[in-house]
Amino acid sequence: MAQTAYGDISPRTAAYASKDLLKRGIPFLVIEKFGQAKPLPANHSKTIVFRRYNALPTTPVALTEGVTPAGQTLNSTDVSLTLSQYGDKTTITDIVQDTHEDPVLAEATELLGEQAAQIVEKVRFGVLKAGTNVQYANGASRAAVNTPISLTLQRRATRALKRQNGRPITKIVRSTPSFGTENVAPAYIALVHPDLESDIRGLAGFTPAEKYGSITPYENELGKVEDVRYVTSTIFEPWLSAGGAPGTMLSGNTTNADVYPVLFLAANAYGIVALKGAFAITPMVVNAKPSDSDPLAQRGHVAWKTMQGAILLQDLWLCRGEVACTA
Repeated sequence: MAQTAYGDISPRTAAYASKDLLKRGIPFLVIEKFGQAKPLPANHSKTIVFRRYNALPTTPVALTEGVTPAGQTLNSTDVSLTLSQYGDKTTITDIVQDTHEDPVLAEATELLGEQAAQIVEKVRFGVLKAGTNVQYANGASRAAVNTPISLTLQRRATRALKRQNGRPITKIVRSTPSFGTENVAPAYIALVHPDLESDIRGLAGFTPAEKYGSITPYENELGKVEDVRYVTSTIFEPWLSAGGAPGTMLSGNTTNADVYPVLFLAANAYGIVALKGAFAITPMVVNAKPSDSDPLAQRGHVAWKTMQGAILLQDLWLCRGEVACTA
């Protein structure tokens, strides 16, 4: 049965392949770091539950001498996430495998690792950018946006987070194939597309990541402005030609500016299934061998599949800025 699960490789070999897949995908797993992450357990259902404990009342009530107060009961809110399965495969012919000078199976595994991470991050990004807590660089809707990111916009976003008691992020998921967390310096995180790098570096008070000193930068981190650290990924794509008259801003159609999402994150804003650990991803290798569909044993396959999903746990702890990008 185990052989069927992983094709023509043993569970031990599959474990190594899974680790290689995850390791190759780590640079693309930006959203992975900053949410409330849970590893996928063995023999799991398609539903994972995230639990949030609600704040206790803060209305002052004076104690009566000699009388024990009634006290409060802890209340929690369960948020259920239904997972979906994602995966893909690549075909390797017997001639390529026998004659190609490169280790084709190893190369295929590495490329599939990158693909898996990017697909999972796009699924997560689609959920996060759909939040309703939004600040526009200018105007009152996406259709009007045609100015770049500003310190004023950042401060509006962080003020919105702080008003809702959104706390700075102090713990992240480690950048390793194994699941685990590590403590980090408190900060809000902004997820941005690399196109915005020049505009962000131009913000007043910008400190580049290479000058942090005692703070260790994240992968793909540009730097920080006040209490916000900016991290980039090409996954965070703009809405092309969705804004106002472009002027000096980037535009896909020269008539409307492209609009870029900037996701300002507080702690525990969203929940994800971590793409890490023993059950995070299933690799499969099928060697070329005779069968009814392939009697001459001309085709083999390398494949992966995973159960994934993302969910907003507290919409007000994620603020989406919408900005244009200087051309």
